[in-house]
Amino acid sequence: MSDNPSQLASPLPDEVRAAVFVVIPAYNEGPCLASVVEHVRAQYPNVVVVDDGSSDDTLAVAKRSATYALGHIINRGQGAALQTGIEFAVRQGARYIVTFDADGQHRVEDIGVIVDPIRRGACDITLGSRFLDPSGECANMPAVRRFTLRLGVLFTRLVSRVKLTDAHNGLRGFSRAAAEKIDISLDRMAHASELIDFVRHSGLPYREVPVQVRYTDYSLAKGQSSRNALRIVLHYLVGRVMP
Repeated sequence: MSDNPSQLASPLPDEVRAAVFVVIPAYNEGPCLASVVEHVRAQYPNVVVVDDGSSDDTLAVAKRSATYALGHIINRGQGAALQTGIEFAVRQGARYIVTFDADGQHRVEDIGVIVDPIRRGACDITLGSRFLDPSGECANMPAVRRFTLRLGVLFTRLVSRVKLTDAHNGLRGFSRAAAEKIDISLDRMAHASELIDFVRHSGLPYREVPVQVRYTDYSLAKGQSSRNALRIVLHYLVGRVMP
């Protein structure tokens, strides 16, 4: 299920913003993390950065800039960082939880688009899609990245049987009820497919919403290669048969 781009959310009321916890997993994101957190905190006061065992100054930057800074002693993977952040947000009383990438490719304006259907009671889970907004159609997305993402959508439809247009977008939203049920067991990037499995098996209503993704030299360098995408698929499939 997806929202029409013409039905984008109006700015969220202050009391709703205060109930949103934005979880940002970060690994060696020192160069851009402060700017990302600053822009998010300008509109959303509760920002949780989970440093996933970085070897640079990511944790120090998080402690200076984020509302809450958590850290893994060793690098466990983005899935583990998200689970840590989501569990923490639930314990802090979050009503809405949004996951947000640390590399600057997501827009703060789209957090409202993610949260609005949940707060209106239309669904419990929202999944951002970079392919639903015709005004942003990812014109600067490299052709190889577009092809890899399309393969990911096909893989998801075949294996998880969930019809999505964007299977690996880090911008997602969860109601408190949904977040309390999340239990990510695949620590690394295969968690994205595991979360889609969760969407299907939870029985909770969900929808895709249009968001934009900004591709920069920095975010492209941090992104997943096509070769690594194959490793992620293998990790996910092994995780399905070996609980």
